[in-house]
Amino acid sequence: MVRVGRWAVVGLAGLVVGACAGTTGTARQAAAPVAAIAPLDDGAGTAHPDRWPAYDYPVVTPAADQARVAALLARMTLEEKIGQLVQADICCVTPDEVRQFNLGSVLNGGNSGPYGNDLAPAQDWLRLADEFWAASTDRSDGGAGIPVIWGTDAVHGHSNIIGATLFPHNVGLGAMHDAALVERIGRATAQEIRVTGQEWTFAPTVAVPQDWRWGRAYEGYSSDPALVASYVGAMVRGLQGLPNSQNLLAGPYVIASTKHFLADGGTDNGVDQGDSTVSEEELRDIHGAPYGPATAAGVGTVMASFSSWQGQKMTGNYSLLTGVLKDRMDFGGFVVSDWNAHGQVAGCTNESCPRALLAGVDMYMAPDTWRPIWNDLLARARSGEIPLARIDEAVTRILTVKARLGLLDAPTPSARPLSGQWNLLGSPEHRDLAREAVRKSLVLLRNDGVLPLAPGGRLLVAGDGADDVARQSGGWTLTWQGTGLNNDHFPGATSLWAGLRQAVEAGGGSAELSPDGTFTQRPDAAVVVFGERPYAEFQGDRATLALDADLTGPYATMQRLRQQGIPVVAVMITGRPLYVNEALNSADAFVVTWLPGSEGGHGLADVLVGDAHGHPRFDFTGRLPAAWPRTPDMADGALYPRGHGLSYSSPRTAWADLPLVAVQGSDSRTWFSAGVPASSWSLYVTDPGAPGSQTRVTTVPAAALEGRARITAIDTTVQEGARRFQITGGDTAISLGNFDAVDITRETNGDVLLLFTLRADQVPASLALGMRASDGTLATVPLTLTAGNRFVRYGMALRCLRDKGIDMASLGAPFILTTSGAADLSLAEVRLGTDAEVVLPCS
Repeated sequence: MVRVGRWAVVGLAGLVVGACAGTTGTARQAAAPVAAIAPLDDGAGTAHPDRWPAYDYPVVTPAADQARVAALLARMTLEEKIGQLVQADICCVTPDEVRQFNLGSVLNGGNSGPYGNDLAPAQDWLRLADEFWAASTDRSDGGAGIPVIWGTDAVHGHSNIIGATLFPHNVGLGAMHDAALVERIGRATAQEIRVTGQEWTFAPTVAVPQDWRWGRAYEGYSSDPALVASYVGAMVRGLQGLPNSQNLLAGPYVIASTKHFLADGGTDNGVDQGDSTVSEEELRDIHGAPYGPATAAGVGTVMASFSSWQGQKMTGNYSLLTGVLKDRMDFGGFVVSDWNAHGQVAGCTNESCPRALLAGVDMYMAPDTWRPIWNDLLARARSGEIPLARIDEAVTRILTVKARLGLLDAPTPSARPLSGQWNLLGSPEHRDLAREAVRKSLVLLRNDGVLPLAPGGRLLVAGDGADDVARQSGGWTLTWQGTGLNNDHFPGATSLWAGLRQAVEAGGGSAELSPDGTFTQRPDAAVVVFGERPYAEFQGDRATLALDADLTGPYATMQRLRQQGIPVVAVMITGRPLYVNEALNSADAFVVTWLPGSEGGHGLADVLVGDAHGHPRFDFTGRLPAAWPRTPDMADGALYPRGHGLSYSSPRTAWADLPLVAVQGSDSRTWFSAGVPASSWSLYVTDPGAPGSQTRVTTVPAAALEGRARITAIDTTVQEGARRFQITGGDTAISLGNFDAVDITRETNGDVLLLFTLRADQVPASLALGMRASDGTLATVPLTLTAGNRFVRYGMALRCLRDKGIDMASLGAPFILTTSGAADLSLAEVRLGTDAEVVLPCS
């Protein structure tokens, strides 16, 4: 018996790979001996597989492939087997290291691109794919030379590639209620992936979001498990072909991955990577519902969730990964973990986690920790702590999927079908498909008769989101958070403004763009675009279902235009339903466009702008995929239920203004903005060497440190939007603190930066950025800045400070700016994010 924490290996008997002619069976049935693991007690977080529905995995592995996989396994060294279990990010591994360590897979994370450039041209992606393939298949040392498989987050089109078609995010597809169109989108996405040489997409997300405060909610199709389940098979078929299809690389296909198993959309309070305390029945009937259709569609891989169920991390949950998914549901592909998620399993770290493998994870996504994971697994395998039978089973699953893909015999990526056909990226056919999806996803919540717009009239397009393709595309678009981009990064795409302008001008009318709503010629109608900024994963977690206050400026624009007698159409860009009653009250029509992607402008205009006779060219057919909130906390229930949506033929009813309620701050990522700390935060000025010298800055002007420091307000983009610190000399610390310790371990595990917007009129003799943990531990990194008369948004990777030995799970002061000597510094904002103008080095 090998014991790992509370778990034990209780048996090593298994099946032998069929190698004789005529042998058939699923990948799971053909696997090497299985290390069966069971919890030592029947505690919380332990599922009962016999209570779950049983399925049959439809993929029949040909006898020749079974024999080939068995032969490969028999000749592989232990080091080669361990390599197949490890996936590295292209940010942190070279082709030669893939060869040296026999790695089975690479991925590109949200901020990773070829040769250190996440905005690299498509040609570079294909060139690097060739380099990784060549390194992995090098057999000069007598090794097995198994081709590496490259995974990518193509979650709404091949969204890492400049020029690719960007389809609406899943929340918009859910509003369509059209599974056939979803399948066509999957097929188009697979074709564009194949152009740049990748073989595997981490899609579709099949979460069933129950709390839309969750930062990944827009990756889910709907809060309705039946709707999500109806889409899963369609998307998998689009990406992979028919359930039992073989040699996918000979056709226009890739391997898919349903994610995240399980209940990522059901965490308490919508906290990303959090804990779901639902009953096993809810776990099965709501969050497990999409996995039956995924299995029936023959999905090749499943990604385990960061999240927990009843306190037990999914990545270490044998009862679910093996008992339910692999055994009861008969899943015959392989399980991959999420980004360093193994490090969150009890008793594990990012560098060591045998429990994940024993629980049922077959491939570790260890983007920047792949080398220590490889070494750790090898050492534990040699010692016998990890049974060879379990390693062989995992490797067999991975090799069987590679055989099904056709990867074992495929030529270099650039020599495969569709590779290098750059005209397929953003092709007219794919853009038309995305345009259709936008049309069908739009949801009409109000129309007092202003729609459809007359094509021959004068149209004003206002709002801060009107001419911003990045904003309408959301997160997971070229960069992880979808930030730091402009329209030049989207060749061939159409902003909402551009689509409306083209449609109106084609009808003989005119259009004017004015973000603040001012105009040179009185318009016949106005479209005001507003809504969320891009975000991804935990960066999008909310405290309430409310739009950030700094994004509500267009409300006043709507009100001002209506007061002038100009009809107003509000168009909302959003990844989720939000409390926006004031906007609903302030418009004559209200359209939810979700995150429509690169063809948002044309798709929106198709429905909003009528024909020459004043008739609609297309009707509104979209319906809400989740309930729309009446209040930010949903305490008063839904304003509109799931499935609601008007059309042009809907009866007209008099509008009754909705009640307005106070909105508390909802963005936990911002600690200091517009010159003031966020709620529960405080701004301090201190002499680091003089305990008791601390001054809490509440009003300005203020003085601190016996007059050495003077604090005043200065203007930024808003009046008095920054605090100016004029320091005559000595040592000074400007810091932000919270009464409750801050835990930013999730952010530290990702590519998140500590951002601060600063103007340095006089740079001190020395300057450093730091954090202090609750136990008093201090970590600092010296800074070198240049004096200037403008505000600059600086950023430093959180890992820079983590690597100084500070506990990122318990920070009392997560921002400390220390100076020595005379200084004149103005601070406008402190927050977590990824959109720095200048990224500062770690030392």
